[in-house]
Amino acid sequence: MVFANPTYLYLLLLLIPLIGWYVWKMRKMQASMQISTSQAFAGKKSTFKVYLRHLPFALRTAAIAFLIIVLARPQSTNSWQNVNAEGIDIMMVMDVSTSMLAQDFQPNRLEAAKNVAAAFINGRPNDNIGLVVFAGESFTQCPLTTDHTVLLNLFKDIYCGMIEDRTAIGLGLANAISRLKDSQSISKVIILLTDGVNNTGEIAPVTAAEIAQAFGIRVYTIGVGTQGEAPYPVQTPSGTRYINQPVEIDEQVLQQMAGITGGQYYRATNNSSLGEIYKEIDQLEKTKISVQEYSKKQEEYRNIALIVFALLLIEFLLRYTVLKRIP
Repeated sequence: MVFANPTYLYLLLLLIPLIGWYVWKMRKMQASMQISTSQAFAGKKSTFKVYLRHLPFALRTAAIAFLIIVLARPQSTNSWQNVNAEGIDIMMVMDVSTSMLAQDFQPNRLEAAKNVAAAFINGRPNDNIGLVVFAGESFTQCPLTTDHTVLLNLFKDIYCGMIEDRTAIGLGLANAISRLKDSQSISKVIILLTDGVNNTGEIAPVTAAEIAQAFGIRVYTIGVGTQGEAPYPVQTPSGTRYINQPVEIDEQVLQQMAGITGGQYYRATNNSSLGEIYKEIDQLEKTKISVQEYSKKQEEYRNIALIVFALLLIEFLLRYTVLKRIP
């Protein structure tokens, strides 16, 4: 917390003489009268008003103090800051074709992949990580960033059907390469996850892998899908039905892509094996990167101004109702 006008805080010193004046005034205002005996008042207890008689002054003093803080304009702020950290640059490339709704993973392939990827991201706080999604087309869901909160929120927003269906593995890989090729990091990695066979796109997967190799980018490929058949969703006039269909993953191409770039191919057949794959990839080497952080200023005086209003309102109500003084 910082203040835009910190000099106004010196006005808080005025509260010291104000409190001193009040104490002196209250001592002067003590009434007295002479009576022959106090026996009639024996056992009498003071009412709650006696204990509350100083409350209006305390409320008004607090209101003045908060008002001075409002004048000083409190702000939450951060500025640009360069930090050296241990990390690498990683682009995650995820298939969002409708086949990712198959339920050989729980609750389905896409949600299982998102959950495991989120745990992987949380375990690498110093890495620059981005996200590319693909089906029949490809686009960047999140560029490289160390703000993993934003990245995870964007991860939650991906779903099957968000872009044209089919599977353009080469196009998804090429998109990720374009995000990494100018990186100054010594270690640049792409983690590509798919459950199918490349069947569209202007760039062949192997060609894209050769481009990645030219830019010094390692590609780790993951094929998701059980062995044999899996329940796929099929739309029928009576609603969605799940029909067992053969699982087709072009493992040979995925292995070739990983081999060209010095990466590795993995096959995930269930949730636990997918988690183990990400744990293995998590052992990637790390290198120093320069992280630039920024957070804009935000005014914080509004809530304090509401407190000032509330204190003055309570003080007014007490002074002219429950604690009203009769001259």
